[in-house]
Amino acid sequence: MPLQQEPSTSQMLLLITLSRCFSQNTNLGRELTTLEIRDALIPYLESLLEEHGDMLVDVVENYPNPPVKGKPAVQIPPPTPIIDSKKLRPVSRVTEIDATAGNLRPHIVYLMEFGMSIEQINGIIRRFPSFAYYSLEGKIKPVVEFFLELGVPKEDIPTILTKRPQLCGISLSENLKPTMKFLESLGVDKKQWAKVIYRFPALLTYSRDKVEETIDFLRELGLSEDNVGKILTRCPNIVSYSVEDNLRPTANYFRSLGVDVGVLLFRCPQNFGLSIEANLKPVTEFFLEKGYTLEEIGTMISRFGALYTFSLSDNLIPKWDFFVTMGYPNSELVKFPQFFGYSLEERIKPRYARMKRSGVRLLLNQVLSLSSRNFEEALEKKLKKNSS
Repeated sequence: MPLQQEPSTSQMLLLITLSRCFSQNTNLGRELTTLEIRDALIPYLESLLEEHGDMLVDVVENYPNPPVKGKPAVQIPPPTPIIDSKKLRPVSRVTEIDATAGNLRPHIVYLMEFGMSIEQINGIIRRFPSFAYYSLEGKIKPVVEFFLELGVPKEDIPTILTKRPQLCGISLSENLKPTMKFLESLGVDKKQWAKVIYRFPALLTYSRDKVEETIDFLRELGLSEDNVGKILTRCPNIVSYSVEDNLRPTANYFRSLGVDVGVLLFRCPQNFGLSIEANLKPVTEFFLEKGYTLEEIGTMISRFGALYTFSLSDNLIPKWDFFVTMGYPNSELVKFPQFFGYSLEERIKPRYARMKRSGVRLLLNQVLSLSSRNFEEALEKKLKKNSS
């Protein structure tokens, strides 16, 4: 049996950089291609080379013990074919692009044509250094043009790339398009891809296992295939929530209030991205303090799914304080919790003032939900009824 050979210096260097590369890309939920590995390695190799210079080999050979600075320098061998030496530039030079220099790289110029500023591009590169080494013709342009063909407005491209620059590193034929077909099979409306990608571009980078885990949970709640597809289309970031850490505990919490969790999730999936301790419980406690029972609170959230998504300090408390001055019984909010969805200054106060001037009283939902014309007709009808 042959003896195991010690790894060469170049192999050790690749092992170190590969481990860092993979640790930053595990969230893609798939195996990286050779080109993606190469592109992800380049920034780390550059930073090591700039930091240690001619002592880089000594650093690797003596890892984890740093070499003595007085030690004679060792000549660094030529780079292996994996690394394109022409692309080796310090990350600092990439992220400090000078728009006046007149020598901007092609993909920078291309992105600027979509309205991206140098600062935005720098921000992407700082968070995801590999983006600086993506080929314009081989990676960035094909993905961007594909999105444009799907109906993504040109002005949305900067937002999408800022949210998920990794999309430009994914193969269109081997990953991106098959992933979209898979999601369409789960009910994502293919006519709505432009909106879905803009809302949550990371959806296209999740593994099938992660997506299927979420779908299985939605089905567990009794949601139909059609409704599952609608949720994925309207709120694709539901896939980013952990089933065991977020979705299931949140479902159990709302279930304890007597809520039909499947219906609530379909109406307002955003609730399931909220923290139970920081968001949900404080709202429940707020209404309990105002004299409502858990059953009444459950009825309110069932009738108005977005209720728990509002800020206590900026929305619920100010509107509650004004509601108290309106003279309605607390039961009016159980019947019409949508009250908290209307603007206090632009809708609630003006409508209440108009009703008060008329000398009549309408139900809370009539005051707020009717159109301006129907609201005036309701006031007039009430006036005639009171005068007869």
